[in-house]
Amino acid sequence: MFLQRKTMTTTLRRVAAALSAATLSVGLLAGCGSDSTDKTAESAPTATGGTFPVTVEHAFGSTEVTKEPQRVVSVGYTDDQNILAFGIKPVGMVDQYPNPAGQSPDINTQWPWVKDKWGDTRPEVIMNNGDPGPNYEKIAALRPDLIIAVYSEIDQAAYDKLSKIAPTVGRTKGEAEPFSAPWQDNTVHIAKALGREAEGAKLVQGIQDKLDAVRKEHPEFADQTAVALSWYKNAISPFTTTDVRGQMLTGMGFKGATEIDEIAGGSFSTTLSPERIDLIDVDRIFVINDQADQDALKKFELFANLSAVKDGKVSYLLDSEGPAIGAAVSQSTLLSLPYAIDEIVKSVG
Repeated sequence: MFLQRKTMTTTLRRVAAALSAATLSVGLLAGCGSDSTDKTAESAPTATGGTFPVTVEHAFGSTEVTKEPQRVVSVGYTDDQNILAFGIKPVGMVDQYPNPAGQSPDINTQWPWVKDKWGDTRPEVIMNNGDPGPNYEKIAALRPDLIIAVYSEIDQAAYDKLSKIAPTVGRTKGEAEPFSAPWQDNTVHIAKALGREAEGAKLVQGIQDKLDAVRKEHPEFADQTAVALSWYKNAISPFTTTDVRGQMLTGMGFKGATEIDEIAGGSFSTTLSPERIDLIDVDRIFVINDQADQDALKKFELFANLSAVKDGKVSYLLDSEGPAIGAAVSQSTLLSLPYAIDEIVKSVG
């Protein structure tokens, strides 16, 4: 399974143009009075102990959080995990990985690195991966006092609509393209919005220490170029060095395949034509897919003929299946990174 985050900018602008401010206000007020909110999310406990008020500058301006939020909605694809890391259970979240039909509870609350944190709490799904935007009515019905939209591609129009519901914190101010900020910056950004900036910085340093230890234990990584990729729509889709997957590999000491960045044009990934397969002819390859896609990729002759493949220098990481190492790498959060780092090191032998 390859999670292609769809660009929603144009769609959201069309939606924003179609909805007048008056119509939006009526909808939001109606949502706030709704009795349809999931009761398990309704009663989700929130940790205390943050320092307030705080003002958070972000890509769409600045947001003041005046007091400890009790009902947080996560609009970013993985923001829920960084929020969970501080003992706060979001009442609403994005389904980054589609939940298998008929499966309960939601797979996104059952990863090995989040399951204990969620416990019996079942957050409301306010957007599915691939949707043109969040469900504003659902968000309003959850009556949030803070909305986190950091690892997200929302635009100004979407931000303005969310801000009508509750104080909203967008992606980091210096982030040129969605999904390009270092995971460290995203983490501290979210921590600040929760009144826990110092704690966030400490947790980030703990993971950085773990990455530094890997670099020290494996100095050979510094001489190897590595790339993470997925088989997506019958083509090879490598991730850039600015994507969290690429950031993790370079954080462990590998060199990044920067030529991929150039053709990606600011996106977090790109799709290679057969004549550009040379871009992934590197020392070490990490494939993030579930079994069926891994099997299909192995049958792709151009991939099978790469030196790394012939030399056994490929790590096949199941995405949402089995140990879900691929999901942990793709999320690269405070909760998933320690697990992902350990498993990546094991995979290279």
